Amino acid sequence: MASRTVKTEAVVLRSLRLGEADRVLHLYSLDRGRVGAVAKGVRKTKSRFGARLEPLSHVEILLHQSKSDLQTITGVQLIEAHHHAREDYYRLSVGLIGAEAMLRLFSEQEANERAFTALTRFLDALDTTPHAAERPALDPLALSFQLKLLWLSGYLPHLTSCAECGAEDATLVGYSPRAGGAVCGGCANQAEALALSTEGIRGIEGLLASPLAEAVGLGLSERATRDALRVVTASYEYNGGFRLRTLSA
Repeated sequence: MASRTVKTEAVVLRSLRLGEADRVLHLYSLDRGRVGAVAKGVRKTKSRFGARLEPLSHVEILLHQSKSDLQTITGVQLIEAHHHAREDYYRLSVGLIGAEAMLRLFSEQEANERAFTALTRFLDALDTTPHAAERPALDPLALSFQLKLLWLSGYLPHLTSCAECGAEDATLVGYSPRAGGAVCGGCANQAEALALSTEGIRGIEGLLASPLAEAVGLGLSERATRDALRVVTASYEYNGGFRLRTLSA
């Protein structure tokens, strides 16, 4: 009989209380994509799993498959705890934005190695990133990660020409979620576009083209980060019908 226990790498994205001692964990795994699992007794003082299953932890995990949607965690080995990210409020807030974006954009039990690799690189960069914005939602690392996730999920905003009329030499002045990208002045009203500055377009292009670890070093202006955030949130709302709660914190 085939074993019903599987081993995979995973990142803990969310942890919810269940009963008096258990937790339900939302994981993103290398081999199985999004997974829901129960960690039994994890809230007890003597639990051998508890400290290894905090949000943002990168682990190697044993999952026992059951008939329900929730699997059971039977073993955990810590790969990277990301203590520096969890113990600093600003970094933790940036990390939770990334975790919620993963939960909403990659909600299926389907492996996506590129998305998992992006997630682990994001967390590695998060451990050393400075406080780079007035609030975490405007952090360049958070914005870079979300833009890369939009790209991997098929919602990359088109920025090289007008997404409405196709003009390649027109000045782009807005972002239209319906058209799927930046639009020129002649199409902005028709395409129901949000205002988008040249700084914002260049900033988004830089965030998409650069490795996650280099996002903060791009030196983006506040105008550029605010425009990038507007593009990200508009893409979520139009393509997925959701907003991230962590972006309003």
